Amino acid sequence: MIKFILTIFLLFLYEVSGDIFIVDSSVKTYDLLPSTQIYIDKTRKLTISDVKSKNIKFKNTDESVLSYGYSPDFNVWIKFTLKNNSDNTIHKILEYGNPLSNKVTLFNTTDNIVFHDGLSNININRKSINPIFNISLEANESKTYYIKASAYITTLIIKLKIWNNNSFYNHELKHQFILALFFGAMTILALYNLFIYLFSRDISYLWYAFYIFGVIIHHLMYVGIAYIYIIDKTLIPVLINYSSFIVAFPIVILTLFLKSFLKIYKYKVLNYFITSYIIFIPISIIIFISDNSLIKYRNSSSILLVFILICITIFLTWKRNRQAYFIFCGWISIFVAIILMYFSSIGLFNIYNKFPYFIEVSFLLEAVIFAIALSDKINILQKETIIVSQELIIQKETENLRLEIQIQNKTKDLNISLTEKTLLLQELNHRVKNNMQLIISLIRLQTNDIDDKKIQSLFITTQNRINAMSQLHELLYQKSDILYINAMEYFTSLIEGLQETYNQNIHINYEIDIDLETEKAFSCGIILNELVTNSLKYAYINNYGEINIHLSKELNICTLVVKDKGIGYDKDSIKKSFGLTLVKTLVESKLQGSIIIDTKEGVNTKITWSEDD
Repeated sequence: MIKFILTIFLLFLYEVSGDIFIVDSSVKTYDLLPSTQIYIDKTRKLTISDVKSKNIKFKNTDESVLSYGYSPDFNVWIKFTLKNNSDNTIHKILEYGNPLSNKVTLFNTTDNIVFHDGLSNININRKSINPIFNISLEANESKTYYIKASAYITTLIIKLKIWNNNSFYNHELKHQFILALFFGAMTILALYNLFIYLFSRDISYLWYAFYIFGVIIHHLMYVGIAYIYIIDKTLIPVLINYSSFIVAFPIVILTLFLKSFLKIYKYKVLNYFITSYIIFIPISIIIFISDNSLIKYRNSSSILLVFILICITIFLTWKRNRQAYFIFCGWISIFVAIILMYFSSIGLFNIYNKFPYFIEVSFLLEAVIFAIALSDKINILQKETIIVSQELIIQKETENLRLEIQIQNKTKDLNISLTEKTLLLQELNHRVKNNMQLIISLIRLQTNDIDDKKIQSLFITTQNRINAMSQLHELLYQKSDILYINAMEYFTSLIEGLQETYNQNIHINYEIDIDLETEKAFSCGIILNELVTNSLKYAYINNYGEINIHLSKELNICTLVVKDKGIGYDKDSIKKSFGLTLVKTLVESKLQGSIIIDTKEGVNTKITWSEDD
């Protein structure tokens, strides 16, 4: 009650004292602007000397806040006189309540002192968000002040308050603390969505994290914190000139987020229009900031994009897009905040007088709603994943059953076909073997009628060669697996036939521990037939002796050794031997190997070739 009476008394004193504002040390804060006079300098050329000397008519104002919008083409002069009626010195703080004005100059005409502040002249020692000036009034002293305020490309909003020192710094501390809470909450929300993107790889979360970071950067500059604590003072003019890009950045990123989150790409015409408009925005900003007559419209394309996004959200809500419902609710909050910020900047309505933190609350509410929308998307994706997984399990079981039946049928058909082919192949080998036996029998009968020993020997040799091939077909006829031949079985049956033909008392030693591929076995059989035949016929004069046959494989190298301890032979005398020529030809062309023949102590023939495992 006492404060109320004191305030009424002070107002009365102001009314009776004309243009003089009475300052009282007991009152914590005053709204000074209603007690000032205003003059608009449209020439932007007046100096303090001009203002004092020329017959300039200042006009009274009863407004607590004056808003002139973005980059008005004039300067505003504010005149006021402060008086101390007490017997003590009074120290006050004059706060200019807008951090975005380019230049704010305070003229103390009584003491002829000038103080500079504002974005272009930030006091390096200032830690308050808004420009402040120290006011001192001696006992019963009055002083006349002028303030010159201008904004070249930012908003020109004028709000003047006089504070007690302690009251101001307590208020400033509280104000900065609340803003720190807001920026902290937004940063945590951005990092949360960034981590979700790293795990999910859903681009929507990355765009949303960038959008929140963009909002943080824009609002740090909008409320003035960035200019005091973050940005180097020399960079402020550059940032001011290109502030439109900082305004456009979160809006463009938000558009990319909505394109992904609401799946706008499904609507080709709409998607093409939005993509084209995003490209148009930086071009329009460059055009607007390059022409002073258009600079006031530099944010118009970004604001228009916001309205376009709202219309798209309404359209998708009408289309019953579930995510669009959440976005629409968030848009209600952010749309109101943007409109009120715009109204405040052009002077229509200042929301900060009634709700100082309405913008921060709106942004935070919008961010929370969008975060809920993203969380809902995760739930939807999880449900869809479960449904798809169940469908895949059912489909997999059905497909496995179908494949199992198909495999069984195919296996049955293949077994039948394989059995038929095996029988046919066995029959073929049997017929080949029989035909060869018939040829052998014919040769044997013909041999009996020949008296010439040399010709008879040739017929016997031919008979043995055909027998080597016949023995292989005999084994193939008896086996179900025709890819490999038991070399021991094949070689013994082959050589037994040779022993019966030549009726020699020569012992055969076998050292065989591998199987041979059928194709290689065919060549080895003919080679072995030639080598053993030569040993049986020529190695031992008295028809007594032994022949060693060795077949082994180390890594992928096969080695065949046929060795006797007979009389040997002169290599030069039998260069034209058909048998040896046949052996060398088979080794080089069929086995693709090498042959070494040593005739020093008997005949030792070593053949090697490569065989892949």
